[in-house]
Amino acid sequence: MGADLIVIGGGIHGNSAALHCALKGMDVVLLEKDTAGRHASGVNAGGVRQLGRDVAEIPLSVRSMEMWHRIADIVDDDCGFQAAPQIKVAESEDELSTLAARAQRLRDLGYDHEVILSRDEVRAHLPAVAPHIVGGLASLGDGFALPYQTTFAFARKAAAEGVRIFEETAARRVTRGADGFRVETDRSVFTAPKLLNCAGAWGGEIAAQLGEHAPVEAIAPMMLVTARMPHFCDAVVGATGRPLSFKQMPNGTVVIGGGRRGRAVPAENLSHLDFAQLKHTAATAREIFPIMAGARLVRGWAGIEGRMPDDIPVLGPSSTQEGAFHAFGFSAHGFQLGPGVGSVMAEIIADGHTNAPLAPFSITRFRAAA
Repeated sequence: MGADLIVIGGGIHGNSAALHCALKGMDVVLLEKDTAGRHASGVNAGGVRQLGRDVAEIPLSVRSMEMWHRIADIVDDDCGFQAAPQIKVAESEDELSTLAARAQRLRDLGYDHEVILSRDEVRAHLPAVAPHIVGGLASLGDGFALPYQTTFAFARKAAAEGVRIFEETAARRVTRGADGFRVETDRSVFTAPKLLNCAGAWGGEIAAQLGEHAPVEAIAPMMLVTARMPHFCDAVVGATGRPLSFKQMPNGTVVIGGGRRGRAVPAENLSHLDFAQLKHTAATAREIFPIMAGARLVRGWAGIEGRMPDDIPVLGPSSTQEGAFHAFGFSAHGFQLGPGVGSVMAEIIADGHTNAPLAPFSITRFRAAA
């Protein structure tokens, strides 16, 4: 089956790139070994944040944030997006000094979206926060969305624009021939002159078939959700000295994560919860929000995510195969980047150029390790 572009991976980045390439007139086939959003894109914390980004990611994050604020115009679905401050709280003066240095560094680079909040300013946003919180760092124009709804919205819109999506269709073997790339699956053989690797934790395997080294670690970030509680929080909250991602949803439930990991088994397509670690997650939430002492936990889950050694993704063209491209390894913080990454990859693939600064994300940074 032929096309202009084959996208491997049906998470938010694969579907976003497929959509934006289709909007540029390309005939696109997308292959997903499971279903859209089965792993990282559908089961993450849903944070739509510019706060705390690696400096290399900030231009992409800013671009994506602009798209999030008009997401319904892009995919005909609001994706559950709500604007909300993202606040990283400080539990000591030393932590607050660290956050102040971060804010100053970004100002020196020309970015002003991260601001320091005093003790009183934190409480103005978070009346239920614990008494020991001394301040925080905030990005007030951020928000959150519903990951599963968002990933499916991008998939539906891509299909409406002509993308042919094949779920339960794993890319078994990728080769390059005279007529372009050949992707063998259990269902069929797909061919195209261009290929985009959005395979997440399995992205390194696809890269290896293209002759490139990408040391992807499969991780399983875990999440908890509570029963409904009275309204008390209007922001997405993190901590400076320990893992935490905390927000109350419109229906009153509280979603708690932050990066504590279960066990990922990518060969079996499974992830397992680590209840000892989840105990620490719950304790952190309770200590920063004392009201959580009365919360009832109802569910926990984890999905498989691809992490790179330097915690930033692989983005851009292949270094070995002309016409091949990569967008994977988002290291448990790629959800917010999805809209922007898709548009940037479409510029590279369909137009042959982009103004986005992608050099830090090149797959060639791992050559020495190989």
